[in-house]
Amino acid sequence: MQLTFLKAKLHRACVTHSELEYEGSCAIDGKLLEAAGIHEYEQIQIYNVANGERFTTYAIRAEDGSNIISVNGAAAHKASPGDRLIICAFATLDAKEVENFKPTLVYLDEKNDITHMRHAIPVQAA
Repeated sequence: MQLTFLKAKLHRACVTHSELEYEGSCAIDGKLLEAAGIHEYEQIQIYNVANGERFTTYAIRAEDGSNIISVNGAAAHKASPGDRLIICAFATLDAKEVENFKPTLVYLDEKNDITHMRHAIPVQAA
């Protein structure tokens, strides 16, 4: 059996650009891609905290250290500069892989600097 799990997340990334006429879907600072383990051209899900939009696209590499999060092409209709996003990548695992699998969770501030990283989401309490 194959199961789909959260592989990586950039939590609360701040949109720096929204380029309707730019080729490529979501440009992400290369250092952030590396930290999360997201590959260039990998499928990503984007959840816009500001407006509730959810969409699928792919990652392209922006300049290392630029802190760019640019939503491009048709996806530019779904996010504006200043919006906070949750950017996720998923992996398909078999049952044996699931036992030891931990996602990479990267938390960002309003300037897209990494504040901390985790490999688990804290348990939600009542």
